[in-house]
Amino acid sequence: MDFNFIPLAFGEAISPTTAAYALATIGLVVHFGFTGLVNFGQAGFMAIGGYAFVVTSLQFNWPLPFAILATIVCSVIFAFLLGLPTLRLRADYLSIVTIAAAEIVRLSVKTPELTGLTGGATGLNGGAESFQDLNPIPNGQYLGPLHMSAADLWSAIVGWSLVLLACLLVWALMRSPWGRIVKGIREDEDAVRALGKNVFSYKMQALVLGGVLGGLAGALFILPRSLQPDNYGTQLTFFLYTIMLLGGATTIFGPLLGAAIFWVVLSLSDGLLSVAVTNNILPISSTQQGPIRFIIVGVALMLLVIFRPQGILGKKAEVFFRA
Repeated sequence: MDFNFIPLAFGEAISPTTAAYALATIGLVVHFGFTGLVNFGQAGFMAIGGYAFVVTSLQFNWPLPFAILATIVCSVIFAFLLGLPTLRLRADYLSIVTIAAAEIVRLSVKTPELTGLTGGATGLNGGAESFQDLNPIPNGQYLGPLHMSAADLWSAIVGWSLVLLACLLVWALMRSPWGRIVKGIREDEDAVRALGKNVFSYKMQALVLGGVLGGLAGALFILPRSLQPDNYGTQLTFFLYTIMLLGGATTIFGPLLGAAIFWVVLSLSDGLLSVAVTNNILPISSTQQGPIRFIIVGVALMLLVIFRPQGILGKKAEVFFRA
């Protein structure tokens, strides 16, 4: 039996994809964990960020700093368009609206009328060229058995640096008066409103902050791959919720731990299922292999919410699960 997949699976803990998921989950922690906004549309922010980055850098030939600025600006605009009519809704209604908004974004970029700009259903290739042009790492294979290319190593270094900066920013904000107010909104927004605070304004600020982090994560997500609209489906948001609940919904570093564990387990389960199918240990076909590993993730999420809703690093007193 070939178990060469094991070191590669553990290498997923530091991959640029894992960094992108961790960054998007930090934004989701700002929304759900600290402010109590039940946002099921974080995939929409990632799609907005990814398309803003690739379209401006590839289609309009903007320099990298301006492409990153466009990513931030488009994420802010989307947050305002989403938040202005919806932030006064109850949590369950907000979740429905945000799912719909994310799907509207995904389906809009797939329309044939926008193929010249967004690539339509086939997406766009080469969006990371301007970023990789800055790569100072010589070509080769790095990190021993992980066989990480120079491009992936450069993306991972930049991605995890961005994740750590986001952690530092959110940590500082949550220790400030602003952070205490948004956590108060999570617990009882009527009490915060009675103290004379503009609850809607603080919710909007939290939505913008988490949305910008999600948009930057979307740009980071496409660095090792092409831009494909179906990568931003609803399942992406559920993966982010799994990561958040695994690490801790009200923690700063929980998303880092959750993203690493999520991708390692997902890769290990895929490799183990491949070995089982190849050696006829399990009576399943190769086409059933993919769905089964996501069933494993779903069952794990159910058990996690039932038996440890605060996550690995979280505190049970801060768990937020109410409509």
